[in-house]
Amino acid sequence: MSVDVFEVGHEHEQVVFANDAATGLKAIIAIHSTALGPALGGTRFYPYASTDAAIEDVLNLSRGMSYKAALAGLDLGGGKAVIIGDPATLKSEGLLRAYGRFVQSLNGRYYTACDVGTFSEDMDDIARECSYVTGRTVAHGGAGDSSVLTAYGVFQGMRAAAEQVWGEPTLAGRTVGVAGVGKVGRHLVRHLVEDGASVVITDVHQPSVDAVRADLPQVQAVADTAALVASPLDVYAPCALGGALTDEVVDVLSAKIVCGAANNQLAHPGVEKQLEDRGILYAPDYCVNSGGLIQVADELEGFSFERAQQRASGIFDTTRAVFELARADGVPPAIAADRLAERRMRDVGRLRGVWLP
Repeated sequence: MSVDVFEVGHEHEQVVFANDAATGLKAIIAIHSTALGPALGGTRFYPYASTDAAIEDVLNLSRGMSYKAALAGLDLGGGKAVIIGDPATLKSEGLLRAYGRFVQSLNGRYYTACDVGTFSEDMDDIARECSYVTGRTVAHGGAGDSSVLTAYGVFQGMRAAAEQVWGEPTLAGRTVGVAGVGKVGRHLVRHLVEDGASVVITDVHQPSVDAVRADLPQVQAVADTAALVASPLDVYAPCALGGALTDEVVDVLSAKIVCGAANNQLAHPGVEKQLEDRGILYAPDYCVNSGGLIQVADELEGFSFERAQQRASGIFDTTRAVFELARADGVPPAIAADRLAERRMRDVGRLRGVWLP
């Protein structure tokens, strides 16, 4: 392995490698911080090109979860897990249960949930071996599909961005481009259409595009993300995998707002400044996409969708606060969001130290 985990994960408290040859399980669990509480974050099941790529992803994602939980006002830390492989061919009850036993061995320092490639039904299998599982099916007392409130929160963040740019917290009459209409994107499209926006979509998975257009025929589709970002847009919503905001994308983007559900949207440090220089308002991803975390975290109190949705509505005010701090401090919103999250982790975290079950 060429990656030095201690070097690239120097901020992280713990990284666990889980291997079960009989089921083909190869998993990595990364706990970034438990300063605010136990780490909570989804399990991504994905065919990474290499172990190095999986390590890089899980470290970035887990760090993002710490900031997401802190900014959302939750008493939770940040963690994430990845299972290496194609879920279409590798996923099995045995593998998921083996994985559950590794999560259980952490004794509550890490709670898992759904992510790319995993679903609520998978969490039920994991929970047969593990007490630290959220995002379970409604039949098992869980929150079900967390993408529902993820999309709702992104919509609230987008409303706050619209208020900042155009003076009104609505997308009515605006053109919004949504890249990725899978779990979260399809719900976001519905919110936008209901609010009166014109929506243009794209997805590498054509059946996902077809399903949205069958349900909402007024939605337009383009061939790929390159075509979408080159289109005349008011808002660009990246809702697929991370790294969507590259130098090339920022150069051609006509949108005045970027606000989407994808994690780790900035391809590299400095992109947030390029967006600002071009007059594009960026709603930080982990600020606006925290609705799913809020939804599954509510299970820890005995799930109430109404209570979780009310909390997710607060993403509007949180996003507004990020923009206000950005303006006051003279920094891009991405920097302002980090400052707010870091302040809470520092102020509350110092009262607790490292969280122990």
